[in-house]
Amino acid sequence: MTTSVLGISAFYHDAAAALVRDGVIVAAAQEERFSRRKHDPRFPKHAVDYCLGEAFLEMDQLDAVVFYDNPVLTLDRSLQSIAAAGPDGRPVWDQAASPLLGTTLLLDEVIRDHLGSTDVPLHFSQHHLSHAASAFYPSPFERAAVLSMDGVGEWATTSLAVGDGDDLEIRAQIDYPHSLGLLYSAFTYQCGFRVNSGEYKVMGLAPYGEAKYEKLIRDHLIEFAPDGSYRLDMSYFGYLDSDRMTNDRFDQLMGGPARAPESMIERRHMDLAASIQAVTETAVLGLARHARATTGMSDLCLAGGVALNCVANGVLAREQIFDRIWIQPAAGDAGGALGAALLASHTMFGVGRAPRGSDDTQRGSYLGIAYNNNECRAVCDEFGAVYEEISDLDERSRRLAGYLADGKVIGFFNGPMEFGPRSLGGRSILGDPRNPETQVSMNLRIKYRESFRPFAPSVLDHRAADYFDLDDVSPYMLLVAPVRKELRIDRDDELFSSDTDTDMLAVVRQARSSIPAVTHVDHSARVQTVGPDDNKAYRRLIECFDEITGCAVVVNTSFNVRGEPIVASPRDAYRCFMRTEMDVLVVEDLVLLKADQPAWKETDAWMEEFELD
Repeated sequence: MTTSVLGISAFYHDAAAALVRDGVIVAAAQEERFSRRKHDPRFPKHAVDYCLGEAFLEMDQLDAVVFYDNPVLTLDRSLQSIAAAGPDGRPVWDQAASPLLGTTLLLDEVIRDHLGSTDVPLHFSQHHLSHAASAFYPSPFERAAVLSMDGVGEWATTSLAVGDGDDLEIRAQIDYPHSLGLLYSAFTYQCGFRVNSGEYKVMGLAPYGEAKYEKLIRDHLIEFAPDGSYRLDMSYFGYLDSDRMTNDRFDQLMGGPARAPESMIERRHMDLAASIQAVTETAVLGLARHARATTGMSDLCLAGGVALNCVANGVLAREQIFDRIWIQPAAGDAGGALGAALLASHTMFGVGRAPRGSDDTQRGSYLGIAYNNNECRAVCDEFGAVYEEISDLDERSRRLAGYLADGKVIGFFNGPMEFGPRSLGGRSILGDPRNPETQVSMNLRIKYRESFRPFAPSVLDHRAADYFDLDDVSPYMLLVAPVRKELRIDRDDELFSSDTDTDMLAVVRQARSSIPAVTHVDHSARVQTVGPDDNKAYRRLIECFDEITGCAVVVNTSFNVRGEPIVASPRDAYRCFMRTEMDVLVVEDLVLLKADQPAWKETDAWMEEFELD
């Protein structure tokens, strides 16, 4: 008998839906891709419709719908936290009262109203159990320790679970308000970036600075115990009793107030980023060592928003505390929808996991919507676009590789959309990694974002060791690894002088290796390895680029502009192509050159559609 379970995450950030049939992932997608509102927290109506359509199911054919969170525990934590703050907690109450007493308290009714069904069985998971399930069940491991680290879910902020076959159990947890994720978000706020959106900017900014505040953070803000657990000194933070992450005492400790968004990034902000990154790496290593010692497991799974810190992941991998590590590609709240569905399938309905092999069951995270050539042609014709259809994969790949080698930037739209925040060759913008101007050019004239933001390399898996000190594959772009020493170019240390503010554009333009566009200022790279069983069209393009240039690496960044969700449809892709200075667009078998397209009549007012991250 077939069992179909729909998982849902919503009402905080990164709403998503996932459908699992007999323990196998059928589909998963974030609502933002359809609604075009980044980190959309609203009920994932479009994502639900997509998942049901992909499975050829109606709502009443589902065996269960599972929400990724427990509203009763969330309400308990919120009310206790507000009460503990006393009169100072009034601003938090004013902000939280409506969602707490509305959506949270009546969540069963709210979800059923959105689903349009009162008959389908509705269940509630727990936040960190959903995270743990999203990492353990798709992993290639029969048994593993599971660390989930995020801002907060109900009460838990960090949890340790053990997975064994079909079973999954949380063994220990750290509770709110002590949170590694919220500590990192406090520094995201202090550096002038948007909380729950700009944390990856802090990670990208960190190599420009020095960890000058690391000792200060460890002496005053966070205390580590021998078992890897930690506590925060809440007298420095504002998120318990205000609408700020930090407070005046924090500002005094860190040498000044939070940076105003979009203002100049100063040396102090770089050093703050470097410092919190160093502390986070220490915390992750301590938690991992404790997990290994107490569980005896040789393999580790990671989930939760902190697991998207690929720099910390790379450090953890190189420390070899565990034999193998597997990280959920949609590690944040979106992945909770998948975890909730998998957890119910395996524990509630007794569906056994398939025998574990060497590969995971995440299917490359290509779990989203796909379009055929007829649909792509119809969209192009609607816009009056000029295109050439090249059905032969080898011919098309050689043509595109030649464009990359000539310095052109390509919007690449192929196959199913990726689930999670990383573009993995399904919805990507591609460039030549050998050109030192590629990073600045793609950031400023295509992505419309800060010049310091690094780009990732996609590399043929069997050639990865030629470029990076990486001992394993990294198909989901979740590990940062050093570029090989023989490929590096020494940086100009005068540009990193600690007593002057840095001209970041000059630093970014400095060549740092023979693949400068994907080499960060500390000679590291966020690597995606592309195997023969991954996106075949994407792999063939990289192979052809290697044949033409001798370089088995391409620049890969997400197909969007700053503040915009990654494109989902051919219509999204064409609009993004025409709004930017991309040179070439590929939508399945169709190849479009910018120079051939009719004039784009839209004004720049579209930029105001997307909130800055």
